[in-house]
Amino acid sequence: MVDGAPSTAPTAGAGAWLELSVEADVEAVEAVTEILGRVAPGGTSVEPAFELVEEGLGARVDPTRPSIVRAYVPARDPAAAERAAAEAAEALGHLQAFGLRPIGELTTRIVHEADWAEAWKAHFPVLRVGRRIVIKPTWRDHTPQPDDVILDLDPGMAFGTGLHPTTRLCLAGVESAADRGLLDGARVLDVGCGSGILAIAAAKLGAGSVLGVDTDPIAVEATIANAARNGMAERIAARAGSLPSGEPGFDLVLANLIASVLIALAAPLSDELRPGGTLLASGIFDDRETDVRAAFDAVGLAVTTRTVEGEWVALEAVRPN
Repeated sequence: MVDGAPSTAPTAGAGAWLELSVEADVEAVEAVTEILGRVAPGGTSVEPAFELVEEGLGARVDPTRPSIVRAYVPARDPAAAERAAAEAAEALGHLQAFGLRPIGELTTRIVHEADWAEAWKAHFPVLRVGRRIVIKPTWRDHTPQPDDVILDLDPGMAFGTGLHPTTRLCLAGVESAADRGLLDGARVLDVGCGSGILAIAAAKLGAGSVLGVDTDPIAVEATIANAARNGMAERIAARAGSLPSGEPGFDLVLANLIASVLIALAAPLSDELRPGGTLLASGIFDDRETDVRAAFDAVGLAVTTRTVEGEWVALEAVRPN
């Protein structure tokens, strides 16, 4: 029996799910998510540790505390749900044996669909990133400050809520680019657009047009829906696919990916930029920074700025004129 599971196999109707949850160090979240995702057609979610601020109306992520990764397995077949939980527990045990990052034990509970439809929203607070950007889930209230740039976001099943350090680094980079006038009327490409959060931030901070591309059609749908929700449908387009985009060179390319993908796409990313254009790359774990820099250097991209949050790095690079 999986640690934390009921003493008997779960019994539930068709509208119930077996929730699998694991506490994990922030740097182990990706690996844990991948393991739970293998057995969870109901999807996974990540709840970073955060502390409430602004009298409980906002939140600040605490990277020193573990995140909680949750996944959902249909509970209408108790035996199948138990097998899925056991399979996940076994894989997590192998990961824990390496001892690379702290990972807690797998726990389970039955969640009824009627409750789950609203309960999951509690994991998404209003979040301020940088000086002006405020990420506001559509079901939250927020009283904006005069200079706030509000991103109304419904993440749905797509990645990109602003809670992960890589997304926050990229958002901060977009804000910095805007402060330097790089977004004024600019043409922007968002590679791996997810929920559309970076595309919306770029548009609201002055970009003339933004194209989002993602290999996941769910992400494309989420980007289009969130762009419309933020009044940016005329400036933001999204489509399924990757690089090359087939479009003329962009002023700014956003690539919140992972190091291995950034390395593999270094040349195509450079090709998407106009001469003098800027690449903002995030998703780089610090021990892969040297490799990413080498890949960028090999295709003529000159790194000009480095920003860090915890063990994550974002790089800004320019294609020479």
